[in-house]
Amino acid sequence: MEPEVAKETEVETKPEIKPKMHFTGKVLKTGLAGALVDIGLEKPAMIHISQIVAPNDEPIKRVEDVLQPGQEIDVWVRRVKDDRVELTMVKPLDLEWRDIKKGMTVKGKVVRLEKFGAFVEIGAERPGLVHISEMAYGYVRQPSDVVKEGDEIEAQVIDFNRRKRQIKLSMKALLPEPVVEEEPPAREFVEMPKREKPQRKKKAKSARSRGGESGSDVEELLAALGQSSAEAEEETAMAIAWREAMERAKARKQEEKMRRNKGISQEQEEILSRTLDNKVQTT
Repeated sequence: MEPEVAKETEVETKPEIKPKMHFTGKVLKTGLAGALVDIGLEKPAMIHISQIVAPNDEPIKRVEDVLQPGQEIDVWVRRVKDDRVELTMVKPLDLEWRDIKKGMTVKGKVVRLEKFGAFVEIGAERPGLVHISEMAYGYVRQPSDVVKEGDEIEAQVIDFNRRKRQIKLSMKALLPEPVVEEEPPAREFVEMPKREKPQRKKKAKSARSRGGESGSDVEELLAALGQSSAEAEEETAMAIAWREAMERAKARKQEEKMRRNKGISQEQEEILSRTLDNKVQTT
């Protein structure tokens, strides 16, 4: 009974074989289609000739050209089917296209620098690109100011295209955003009420100014001096003298006009008298 218990314990502790698991195996036998490799399981694992890699990466014509019985090789589990383990000497990708998601964080090594950014090996089919604008917040003059070839970095996947085999990464996406000092609130603009233009009061014409030209002249003089009608009522001695002078001038004009009118009437009477005389004499 004890051996059975020991056998069950051994079965329970057997590691679960999954794809991409790494083993160091020993070649047991070679053939035309491949080889049998011991990786520590009850049954030997199989490796097909298409999964054998030559040291110089040249095409393989015969398995014996690369593998020999008793040789130790590094292999990875390619597939497990019906308790049969298939191996490969081609190191599988750590990150398959189906495993890549936007927003996921990856680790990798900088393998090449360009003017526009850095290429990072993240275990995918193609290296990812960290554009210079995604390296840090603020201005970056050139990628070498931030990273060097061989640096191990962390980045976030911001986009990928399997058809074009492109993976875009961002380093600054994992950095804390810089604190921006808040600007003081702008002063509120209060619109001042518009001042109404003072309306000029119409100057009231005095009784004397309504009587003739002298009054209008006085009003124009007062307006030029910037006086209001209220100030006009408080006339100064100069204003009174000016008005009297204008009235005397007006009187002289009227007198001259009357004289001229009178002279014209006398002349008309003389012409009429001479005309009548001439008619009498002719008759």
